Amino acid sequence: MTATIANARRPHWRPGDRREATKSMIRVDQAGEYGATRIYAGQLAVLGDRHPAARAIHHMASQEERHRAFFDAMMARRGVRPTLFQPFWDKAGFALGAITAAIGPNAAMACTAAVETEIDKHYQQQRDELGDSDPELSDAIADFQAEELEHRDHALAAGAEQAVGYPILSGLIRLGCKVAIATAKRI
Repeated sequence: MTATIANARRPHWRPGDRREATKSMIRVDQAGEYGATRIYAGQLAVLGDRHPAARAIHHMASQEERHRAFFDAMMARRGVRPTLFQPFWDKAGFALGAITAAIGPNAAMACTAAVETEIDKHYQQQRDELGDSDPELSDAIADFQAEELEHRDHALAAGAEQAVGYPILSGLIRLGCKVAIATAKRI
């Protein structure tokens, strides 16, 4: 009987357990995709639907919505809680998109290029960590990573590097992404 009680109290996972690491990945990826949808919403709110960049922004936003929907469903299936900062990402993402679009279309594209550069690195780290331990998640991340690179490349081709203060703007946005990723992994 003592062994049964001891086993009942034993945690189902251990620190460093793959399941907990995977839950963290899903949480941070859902938060990031949600933030991306809010960035594009902010850009479109300022630029409007008739701006020459609007069609491309709508296309990128629809891909981000699909990514977010995948992670939303995965969170529900796997019992992953969202980050507590979700309301903050809502406002911060929209503000980032709106502010960069207000600076100009090149700054909006600089925002996209900076974010997608960090997301590419982030997704590659996750794929390396996952290996073949979770094919469903790894395959989705690989697909999404390819689309994020398309977004980055489009933004660069559309004039991101011509934005006023591009190196500073890009550096600040990339730093913000790194902080957001680190925060959403844990909280």
